[in-house]
Amino acid sequence: MVKATVVLQTPTFKKAVKKLKPNQKKQLDVAIQSLMENPALGVQKKGDLAFLRVHKFKMNKQLRLLGYSFNDGTLTLELMALGSHENFYRDIKRHT
Repeated sequence: MVKATVVLQTPTFKKAVKKLKPNQKKQLDVAIQSLMENPALGVQKKGDLAFLRVHKFKMNKQLRLLGYSFNDGTLTLELMALGSHENFYRDIKRHT
């Protein structure tokens, strides 16, 4: 049984999604669906990124990182960032 989950997107995430091709969006949708089913799937970060969880998945045979946070009390999944590993964490720190 899939729990009802509220999914929010930050402007940074929306901007990254706009640049994707249709086949890439489908792969992203699969990754988001798996997070909706199991929000604890990603790895919890430490230190000044403790609010962040990162789910790694393949998109067109390349590793992509999906940064998100979730509140288990209300099952709210907030999608924060999408990108390759290069400068991913630096950019998240800059936007928070």
